[in-house]
Amino acid sequence: MKLMQARYIQKNVLQDVQNKLVFIGGPRQVGKTTFALHLLGIQKGQEHPGYLNWDFDHHRNKIIRQEISKASPLIVFDEIHKYVRWRRLMKGFFDIYYPKQTAIVTGSARLDYYRKGGDSLQGRYHYYRLHPYSLMELSKNPGKAELEALLKFSGFPEPLFKTSETEWRRWQRERISRVIQTDLRDLEKVSEISQLEILMEALPSKVGSPLSLQSLREDLEVSHDSIRRWIKIFENLYVCFRISPFGSPKIRAVKKEQKLYFWDWTQVEDLSIRFENMVACQLLKFCHFKEDTEGYAMELRYLRDTDRREIDFVVMQDKKPLFAVECKTGEKNISKPALYFKERTLIPKFYQVHLGEKDFGNEEKSVRVLPFTTFVKELKLP
Repeated sequence: MKLMQARYIQKNVLQDVQNKLVFIGGPRQVGKTTFALHLLGIQKGQEHPGYLNWDFDHHRNKIIRQEISKASPLIVFDEIHKYVRWRRLMKGFFDIYYPKQTAIVTGSARLDYYRKGGDSLQGRYHYYRLHPYSLMELSKNPGKAELEALLKFSGFPEPLFKTSETEWRRWQRERISRVIQTDLRDLEKVSEISQLEILMEALPSKVGSPLSLQSLREDLEVSHDSIRRWIKIFENLYVCFRISPFGSPKIRAVKKEQKLYFWDWTQVEDLSIRFENMVACQLLKFCHFKEDTEGYAMELRYLRDTDRREIDFVVMQDKKPLFAVECKTGEKNISKPALYFKERTLIPKFYQVHLGEKDFGNEEKSVRVLPFTTFVKELKLP
């Protein structure tokens, strides 16, 4: 599969960087550095006066001495948040050099976790969350081949574009190891590494269902607070994310139970649940893109009542539902919960997406059943 150079945030980043610093966060190995280097017109391994990586000794010395080259109008600071005085450095860069020289800041861990440590940069930057590849990034007219590739190899560039099961397995194992052994130690002071590894192995089986912290606590024989803190750490490291229920008194909706999904949906073995996880990632990508580029308050939720009727996802904008999505691997009839909730909620549109080819129904009057590939094209999801 051919790698598309322009990522979905490129146009917006190039516009924003003219006026403010641009921070780019996201999961490990999602392509942040590659994206930033592409904006400089170079590839990994090539030297450029505009690229400074804190992990390289000679770059680190330049950063500490503030030897910023004036030969490049754009400077990329990679992993700069590991420098204890990075906020002061970036504030000074912005106040002195903008708009003649501009800058992008990238980080392998959750950069927004570090940037909240003070307000010295307030009003001086825009923050973007870079997501894995999705259907519309792979092709303007995605089809079965792109969908199967994403389901099999994930949306992370390395395994996706190598299309090798062996390389995918090796990549996944190495990525998880680096997250726990490297990123985790950089982000948090944690001594229970072995228990976190056990938790990481247990979580994929919990995807798609309301997450019971009590059950995990009993399995690992630790406190409730420990389980809650460890999952929050995984969220900060972009390993997983949770969504909350969409409540309504008329339908006796559950209010507290959250559902968990992985940024790398291939950690889930079951095809139907993996598909649901992939759809969750696509919808979260849509929500984050709208927040980062347009400033809307977006939320991804799910709908479930006390009688266990459930709709997989509800997308919210400024606390109002935009549409609901139910996931099915096969071309099935409209689900009964979808029809039930359509009549009893103010959600304006209901979609039921699948891996097949049939397209019928109406999303506004009833429920639209359609291929996932058609869904992303019609809604113009990034």
